[in-house]
Amino acid sequence: MARAPRQKATPRAGRVEPTETVALSPRSVWRAGWVVVGIVACVFAIVFMVDRGGGTIFTLIISMFLAVAMEPAVRLLTRWMKRPLATAVVMLGVLLAFAGFIAAFGGLLVGEIQNLVRSAPGAIEAAVAWANTTFGTDYSTTNLLDQLDLTPERIAGYATQFSGGVFAVIGTIFGGVFNAFAVLLFTSYISGAMPALRNWVAGLFTPGRQSVVLTVWEVFVTKVGGYVTARIILAVCSATAHTIFMVIIDMPYWLALGLWIGVISQFVPTIGTYIAVVLPVAVGLTSEQPLDGVLILAFAIGYQQVENLLLDPRVSSRAVNVHPGVSFASVLLGAQLFGVAGGLLAVPVAATLSTVFELYKRRYEISPDAEESARAATVKNEDDDEDDEHEPDPDPEDARTGSAAG
Repeated sequence: MARAPRQKATPRAGRVEPTETVALSPRSVWRAGWVVVGIVACVFAIVFMVDRGGGTIFTLIISMFLAVAMEPAVRLLTRWMKRPLATAVVMLGVLLAFAGFIAAFGGLLVGEIQNLVRSAPGAIEAAVAWANTTFGTDYSTTNLLDQLDLTPERIAGYATQFSGGVFAVIGTIFGGVFNAFAVLLFTSYISGAMPALRNWVAGLFTPGRQSVVLTVWEVFVTKVGGYVTARIILAVCSATAHTIFMVIIDMPYWLALGLWIGVISQFVPTIGTYIAVVLPVAVGLTSEQPLDGVLILAFAIGYQQVENLLLDPRVSSRAVNVHPGVSFASVLLGAQLFGVAGGLLAVPVAATLSTVFELYKRRYEISPDAEESARAATVKNEDDDEDDEHEPDPDPEDARTGSAAG
């Protein structure tokens, strides 16, 4: 596009001011058209990549978060060993802790399934007897099977459908194992090359902007590491307190249930506390002493109040320092956008943004004139309201006289 200066006279000032006009030429229109085509092509390419490779992109994001969460422990170990070995030691510790949790919880799950299978016939007989006593019927398990038309052919059809569902579940499990292996692999790569990645990202910006980039990077690493550390401390406290209480009341599976409450209540966002307490209460209610379920529910509610008022503010305030309302809103938004992983990432991301905002924002003191003006406007508004309240209503007789005169 060619720009040509043009003179425009201003009658009021009596002088000529230069203005600019845009002259369209075939070359400039052709160039603008190619720019538009390039922008549209880039948009379609990004949409295609997100649509087809969204799973891989999400895996990389989760791996980056895990690598950043491991960074404080890895930095600590690099004082005595090289970084790749420190990364391997930290990942091995995380895997052993996860394996211990799965082993403890797996024993609980298998035991409960066995108890359910053993008690199923007796429970069905008891339910049928209760129905006969309550409603005056004369049912039996054989009659119920006949009325439901559970023939061998139909049972075989149900078994076929169930087997298909089992194969689908097995396929899902294998897919989850593959995704977990990919996450671990990317996490090890990112954690081992974290300093080089940091310098590479900072090198993409001008020297004047590099300090901002490095500051944001360090703040994000600090907030994520502090958030994970705070969650681990609170999980250990919760698991220890609930385990000791369940040992005192002689509740079965106390170790597995204590670990379950500690991990789920701290690492599942928003509703983790409520999910964590459901399983121990159900186990207690179905045990030989159903009162255990009521006791563990009461203890969990009491401990939650202690944690919210005493432990969580002291532990988390130094780690993330985010207002509870902002934290809750960020967790809801992250969970709605990206699921459970988004809920986990939401709090450290919000803490990072708030900290960066605190570092680079510009604040001004409230001037006395502004305060005085606000007070005067408030007083004037109140006086106007009082005058409107005390103003007498028009006399109905006067209103009728005015209408007749009109």
